[in-house]
Amino acid sequence: MRTNRFVVVLMLALLLALPLFAQGTKEAAKPEIRVLLANHPYGELLKTKIPEFEAQTGIKVNYESLQESQLTQKLTTEFATKSSTVDVFMTRPLQEGLMFIKNGWYEGLSSYDFSDYPANSVDIGRKGGVAYIVPLVTEWQVLYYRKDLFKKAGLAVPTTFAELENAAKVLTRDGVAGLASRGSGAAAVTQLSSYLYNYGGNYLEGGKAVFDTPESIEGIRFYGKLLGNYGPQGVTSMSWENIMPVFQAGKAAMWTDASVFYGQIVDPAKTSIPASDIGVAQLPRGPKGDSPFIVVSWGMAMSSASKNKDAAKQFLDWATSKALAKEGMFANITMARNSAWADKDVRAIMNPGLVETQAHAAKNGYPFDRPFMSAVGAARDLIGEVIIESINTKGTSTRLEALAREKARAVDELLKADGEYGL
Repeated sequence: MRTNRFVVVLMLALLLALPLFAQGTKEAAKPEIRVLLANHPYGELLKTKIPEFEAQTGIKVNYESLQESQLTQKLTTEFATKSSTVDVFMTRPLQEGLMFIKNGWYEGLSSYDFSDYPANSVDIGRKGGVAYIVPLVTEWQVLYYRKDLFKKAGLAVPTTFAELENAAKVLTRDGVAGLASRGSGAAAVTQLSSYLYNYGGNYLEGGKAVFDTPESIEGIRFYGKLLGNYGPQGVTSMSWENIMPVFQAGKAAMWTDASVFYGQIVDPAKTSIPASDIGVAQLPRGPKGDSPFIVVSWGMAMSSASKNKDAAKQFLDWATSKALAKEGMFANITMARNSAWADKDVRAIMNPGLVETQAHAAKNGYPFDRPFMSAVGAARDLIGEVIIESINTKGTSTRLEALAREKARAVDELLKADGEYGL
């Protein structure tokens, strides 16, 4: 009898302890999310801030930082094989947006407040009335230039392509390249785009490839002529990651690329050139246009396969918040939020060249810097072959037109395969 009473008491004690045990287990099992970030200035900023988010929310963030093409490849492979454990990720709307939306890999963001963003920046990641991507960073093409070298050579900042070519020629001396820009195949496509537009060309029109038109060929030849004659040695293997150190080391007098890199090239810890000697100007106008690209280069999205959607949404809201957008602007990252550009504290410290070029691009710019299609990666590879041919021959290739026609037909086949031809 005494034994039975002991068993009953023990069972009661265990029952009373169960809620406390369950509570302790719940507290110990903090939610975790997996986040993929790009090797990009804003991705670098987020990495420094993640401990603050973890402290505020109790959510553990396991993040990975990848070069942009590696990020796209990793996401595509994991989503396609249904093996992904990714919850939130940085994404390029113009690079993978169409494909990811069509495949259902983005989570719809019906509860997100998009009122602080330009409508066109949200529309690029919207389909069927549903938005899938929060715009993070807006970029446009600018001309970075060495004020000291221009002054020494007695040159004015170029405002036309003809003046740009002349300045590149004059400034190519003493181991310094006159002009740098991306020359590595697919990577060069985005930076070539503004040259195409200003020659009256384009990549796609009416859902068909048009980079083989006479106007487009002129733009490709001019780009190849500039880099072939006045670019850094080995430019056909260079993307922005390779060119930036060249400019920071004082080995390039000019560089045409995205506005987002200004903060890095004036960082005294990374560059040997005083910030006072680095200028930012509009991309010079071409024979038929004055339209640099202006695009939503990076956004943030949630995975539709996330198992931790509440925690993922908290991270998404935090990572795209007004407060962090303002910090991004302080780091010279050109954020997408309207409030970030209107903020008086930001405008007080923002480089005037960035403010002026942003206003110009917002008014005159073209909203794409690559073919807007699902198979954009393959299309960029094809167009990249044409660019390299032009650079290697300094714009004089006798087979450039034929090569462009061949690659344009291949791009049309990609559009047909995805049901996007003629749309």
